[in-house]
Amino acid sequence: MNKKVDVIIPVYKPDQKFLSLLKRLKRQTYPVNRIIIMNTDPSCWDETKYGGIPGIQVYHLEKADFDHGRTRNQGASHCSGDIMIFMTDDALPADPYLVERLVGAFENRGQEGEEIAQVYARQLPARDCRPVERLNREYNYPKESRIKTGKDLGELGIKTYFASNVCCAYRRDIFVKQGGFIDRTIFNEDMIYAAGVIKDGYAIMYEASARVIHSHNFSAGQQFRRNFDLAVSQADHPEVFQGIPSEGEGIRMVKKTAGKLIKTGQGRLIPSLIFGSGCKYLGYRMGKSYKSLPLWMVRLCTSNTDYWNRKEKNQP
Repeated sequence: MNKKVDVIIPVYKPDQKFLSLLKRLKRQTYPVNRIIIMNTDPSCWDETKYGGIPGIQVYHLEKADFDHGRTRNQGASHCSGDIMIFMTDDALPADPYLVERLVGAFENRGQEGEEIAQVYARQLPARDCRPVERLNREYNYPKESRIKTGKDLGELGIKTYFASNVCCAYRRDIFVKQGGFIDRTIFNEDMIYAAGVIKDGYAIMYEASARVIHSHNFSAGQQFRRNFDLAVSQADHPEVFQGIPSEGEGIRMVKKTAGKLIKTGQGRLIPSLIFGSGCKYLGYRMGKSYKSLPLWMVRLCTSNTDYWNRKEKNQP
């Protein structure tokens, strides 16, 4: 437990929640060496508000230049720590033990001695989280920790590669060896990386005792666009996702969520669950087929128009 830890956070229009995140990181039982901020809008950075927190290094870029993979790789290039923890600017450590438990998880091994390359945290719903989203959080982030290797593909399918950079720790030596994240991706850089390390004989771990507060109350349109972008990333990386269907996992989650709504006397929310799930599925199906769609339609469906602007201009 003598590893040096750096935290990397892409930031867009930071607010009071981001300030709380920084303060909670400084109160961790396991010390954070540096907090590296990749700020995606220089005009929104308030040095008087955030600059007084020790250990922060800020790097500015324009919003149009942000990429889920490349921007995080740029942040990683400034790291010297043994462990890098990637977070989003709206994830709050639930307690002072987040860093300690993420770092400690690397002491584990897979069933056949596989080294842990990546550890992701449990995401707890915020107080204002809607019931359906709260149950989705419970499904994707259960109370039990788990180590995943290539041998879990038969049982878990696509969930074998599931990890989330909302809060995820990486061994820097393995990260460098693997070449980091894919440099250009609309979404899913964390899962694409996880698939690579698993195929190379490493393990990834879900550490349920490492907890962050993070949830969204997405509208139906936002759910559609998010799943469109997710499916685009899968269509662009058949070497990772081909032959591992995702639809079955989504159906299982809907069934479990509906069952819990009934058990808890919230059956009235099932139409909302079905409608939201339908929007997710429609976005997913259209994203998988995005190459057959005209660009104007793709722009209507995506939540990341800057990605398509760069792609149209053949820019990285």
